[in-house]
Amino acid sequence: MHCQLLSCICIPRAVSVQPKTTFARSKSANERKVGHCTKVPRSNNMESLQTGYLFPEIFIRESEHMRKNPHARLIKLGVGDTTEPIPDIITSAMAEQARALSTGRGYRGYGPEQGDAALRTAIAEKLYQDTGVKGNEIFVSDGAQCDISRFQMLLAPNVSVAVQDPSFPAYTDSSVILGRAGKLQVETGKYGGIVYMKCRPESNFFPDLSTTPRTDIIFFCSPNNPTGSAASWQQLKQLVEFAKANGSIIVYDSAYAAYITDDSPRSIFQIPGAKEVAIEISSFSKLAGFTGVRLAWTVVPEELSYSNGYPVIKDYNRIVCTCFNGASNISQAGGLACLSAEAYKALSNIMGYYKENTKILLDTFASLGMKVYGGTNAPYIWVHFPGLSSWDVFTEILEKTDIVTVPGVGFGPGGEGYVRVSSFGHRECILEASKRLRNYYK
Repeated sequence: MHCQLLSCICIPRAVSVQPKTTFARSKSANERKVGHCTKVPRSNNMESLQTGYLFPEIFIRESEHMRKNPHARLIKLGVGDTTEPIPDIITSAMAEQARALSTGRGYRGYGPEQGDAALRTAIAEKLYQDTGVKGNEIFVSDGAQCDISRFQMLLAPNVSVAVQDPSFPAYTDSSVILGRAGKLQVETGKYGGIVYMKCRPESNFFPDLSTTPRTDIIFFCSPNNPTGSAASWQQLKQLVEFAKANGSIIVYDSAYAAYITDDSPRSIFQIPGAKEVAIEISSFSKLAGFTGVRLAWTVVPEELSYSNGYPVIKDYNRIVCTCFNGASNISQAGGLACLSAEAYKALSNIMGYYKENTKILLDTFASLGMKVYGGTNAPYIWVHFPGLSSWDVFTEILEKTDIVTVPGVGFGPGGEGYVRVSSFGHRECILEASKRLRNYYK
């Protein structure tokens, strides 16, 4: 058996592959290009990014491990890529759309940059019931990662930013690229211009807002990647009130909302007043296995405005029309099919499959006496190894069990001492991983 649990979107994420190291700017011989150089200077913001990309670094170490152990049966519990087939009712809709493009009657060229009207309406009606979100406030795109950066383009260079610590690295990386992060503090692994909201297990990884300084933008992910925790209604109410009191905008990432099994809100817009202080970014990637199909959306409420009263939605629409020609009409046909009653039931069954995988892994680590978090409302397990380097734990698990995980420090300084384990994968591989972990740590 050759188990390969491909469990993450393979997206470049500029997080430190070795904490407390940075590029020596244009001084290292192996960084300089030999031969002709242009006279165009490199962006200082790009030079400010931390050393390298987390997942390519993991791939390098994984490849080196396989070079040394060519017969190893590698199991990938690292990256968050879905593995189960997309239901036929959805792929048939995409195939029908694709076939129609070869006919005079069915051919379509450019569509609306904001997305197909029927899909926008369906998202509003299916996923935002009783929140007041309307179809015209939904912008369909090719990925949540792209939308995070598009939103950043709206903002002045000097706006201040806060992120959860730990959290999805794209929030920090895009802030660095656009010059908002300040200088990297090598000793702490933090950027001087970013507020890191420490998220601790005793508060279900919700930050202490009473000690959080005011910032213009607050990036917030629930259920959180990597901790797997979902904020409660009361916690999100506190977050909305905090943003309103400070005149801040919340960028709310709900990419894993469909995995929520308790009464935690699936949208920030379930909280009264949120439409005045928040946008929401979400995706079909984990909901429908569209990691390769590429389809997402962002909700920009009409009520949200800048300090001068100008509606944010008008600028976001301008950015979309300038920098994006709209999502693939084939992908959008699949997205619309996803929201039918029959397809959504099939997708719920697949998500149930991943949730059972999560329970297997959660029970495995708990049985070994480890402190483990997440696993209830997200397809991730966040395992604590107190006092240990997360990269050292990653290496030990890889070398001793042939299992790939993700070192927690890749998600920010607050992730040190943890590893993230993904439950995306085929059941036989999850069971085999459980067996190997029990045998090694027993």
